[in-house]
Amino acid sequence: SWHENIVVKIPVSEAGLEAISVLSRENIKTNFTLCFSANQALLGALVGATYVSPFVGRLDDIGHQGMEVVADSVEIFKKYGLRTQVIAASLRHPLHIIAAAKAGAHVATVPYSVLMQMIRHPLTDIGIARFAEDWKKVMKG
Repeated sequence: SWHENIVVKIPVSEAGLEAISVLSRENIKTNFTLCFSANQALLGALVGATYVSPFVGRLDDIGHQGMEVVADSVEIFKKYGLRTQVIAASLRHPLHIIAAAKAGAHVATVPYSVLMQMIRHPLTDIGIARFAEDWKKVMKG
C-alpha cells in the first residue's frame, strides 16, 4: 500500500490521462502537472486527478495571464462539484501568492525566496528598529 502523503506527478498528455484514470480507481493520489490551460485542468479533473498544477510563472513568461488558468480551473471545479484541487505552481513573487489566494487555489508551491519576500516589509523593518531604540532608552534610563 502507498503512504497517504505520496502523490504521483504525471504530466499532461494522453498517456497521462490514462494513467490518472487507472490510478484514481486504485485510490492513488495524482498530480496532473505541467498544466497550461483550464482545458487541460478540466480533463485531469474529469479522469480523477487529486490535484492539477497550472504553471503560472511559465505562462506569464510567454505573455499569457497564468493566474487566469488557476482562477478558471477553480471556478469550473466549484461549479461542477469536481473534487480535484488546484495547485498554483511556478509562483515567482509575492503578488502571485495573493492572486492565487484570491483565485481560490487550494495549494501553492512557494519558493523559499518568495516566502522571505512575503515576511519583509520596509515599514516593519523601521518599526522593529524603533522598538529596539526605545528599549535601549528605557534600559539606560
